[in-house]
Amino acid sequence: MNQEKSLITPRTLSGFRDRLPKEAQAKISILNAVSEVFLSYGFMPIETPHLEYADILIKQGSEEIQKELYRFKDHGGRDVALRFDQTVPLARFISQHRHELELPFKRYAIGNVFRGERAQKGRYREFTQCDFDFIGSNSLSCDAEILQVICSCMYALGLQEFSIWINHREILNGIFEYFGVSEAIESSLRIIDKLDKIGLDSVKMELQNELKLESSKIDSIMDLISIKQTSHYSDFFKEIEFLKGYNDTLKKGLNDLESMLKILDGLESDISIFRINFSIARGLGYYTGIVYETTLNRLRGIGSVCSGGRYDNLTQSFSQERLSGVGASIGIDRLIAALLELNLLEMKGTMARALIIAMDREYFAFAHKIAETLRQSKINVEVYPDAVKMKKSLSYANAKGHEFSIIIGENEFKTKTLTLKSMTSGIQMENISVLHVLQLIKES
Repeated sequence: MNQEKSLITPRTLSGFRDRLPKEAQAKISILNAVSEVFLSYGFMPIETPHLEYADILIKQGSEEIQKELYRFKDHGGRDVALRFDQTVPLARFISQHRHELELPFKRYAIGNVFRGERAQKGRYREFTQCDFDFIGSNSLSCDAEILQVICSCMYALGLQEFSIWINHREILNGIFEYFGVSEAIESSLRIIDKLDKIGLDSVKMELQNELKLESSKIDSIMDLISIKQTSHYSDFFKEIEFLKGYNDTLKKGLNDLESMLKILDGLESDISIFRINFSIARGLGYYTGIVYETTLNRLRGIGSVCSGGRYDNLTQSFSQERLSGVGASIGIDRLIAALLELNLLEMKGTMARALIIAMDREYFAFAHKIAETLRQSKINVEVYPDAVKMKKSLSYANAKGHEFSIIIGENEFKTKTLTLKSMTSGIQMENISVLHVLQLIKES
């Protein structure tokens, strides 16, 4: 008696997902667009492994990141972990290949990263990061250029209504220094970084538990951290000039921001896109200077779609040489979710423009020859693999979003013929040559 075969239920882990062809293709178009921007600024591509020795990653991430880290023993008993971002692997890469690289070094990297955080809309446990970084210079020109790249990427994707919220870690450090709680800055910044997630009252409560200060001091700290730019940056700095007298740390942070905005002022990007917000903290511990987050004005609730900042000590775990860096990361998955919601993402059915249909199996050799000719002329095309009724193959062409169908049939004299059919207008041209087909598709 045959035992019934036990079938495995097809399913994905929580926080992980499949991407169907239309969305995968949309992702490719986004990555192509931003890659062109990176190359236009002189950034070059690199790749690093998904899997690193655990000690490479654990020293750089916050306590929260440590909890989210996918860490395990491999088959050789080595302590390994999946990368949680692409910046820490960059530090290892720079240190390992230092003598093969010319400084300053400008790179971009596109790949998946992993965090075991709570899955929600636009936030997954495996997601694609698209990073671009400037290594080996302390100049504010680098910081300004990274912000220019963010703007150029947003424009390249058809986004016009966005804001880049800017802060400086020295401003936050100076505020805590002013209130005499410098020793708890790192933990406090991680709490402040949760402001959008848990709200002001919860942040105050967590800070009070962390800092052991009376509520009036916590209120004073939050009053300063809640400062946002609402006027032109030159007027804003006049309004907050008094803060420079608090301490040198705060003064340096403010001076750096003002100098950088002067570089950005006058460029094609509207200077009002850049808004100073003292609550921008960036929870990762390696940031030391200017930090920023990019939000879409019509979808603030989805969170930042591009964030980053300056890190002056990232390579310290790997090298005695102190290398400064500044960079940002585009959250591709979150950006796709946002573009879909804003109806700004074209979800085409296929990258191929034409479908070749052979009405008889004898015509497949000719069909593939036509396809080769069209591809050599940079026209993407596919061949329908079966000789079936016309209705079925045309239905396939419509479903895939092909612009044209090229039908190989025969006339009453049993002679092979070519017909080009437009899938949008329904107009077709019969008894035409391959050359004519090529010309018509190119001209359309």
